[in-house]
Amino acid sequence: MKKNLTEEELYILKNKGTEKPFSGKLLYNKKKGTYYCKGCDNELFSSKSKYDSGSGWPSFYEPININSIVFKEDISLGMIRTEVICKNCDGHLGHVFDDGPNPTGKRYCINSLSLNFNKDE
Repeated sequence: MKKNLTEEELYILKNKGTEKPFSGKLLYNKKKGTYYCKGCDNELFSSKSKYDSGSGWPSFYEPININSIVFKEDISLGMIRTEVICKNCDGHLGHVFDDGPNPTGKRYCINSLSLNFNKDE
């Protein structure tokens, strides 16, 4: 995990925190490009799979490579959810739900503070 992360970024990536809904700087990003893990620069999502889920967090229907993430059952907050973790640095990214659009039916609900974005040239 990078050493130059802010307190908020570390809280999310290391302590499984969540940013406030509708507060993330990447929520409304419509530029074409790639989203990377802020903790280690692992390539995670393409702007091609990003959509507005109305949830308050950046949402994607699929990762660039399913092998770049790991899934873990999360029973915190009295619910059963599936946590999405960066395979390279074990950073908490968000959660995935089964209420997304076609073609996958998945909604990867990801914290902006756990992501970096690089715009396509």
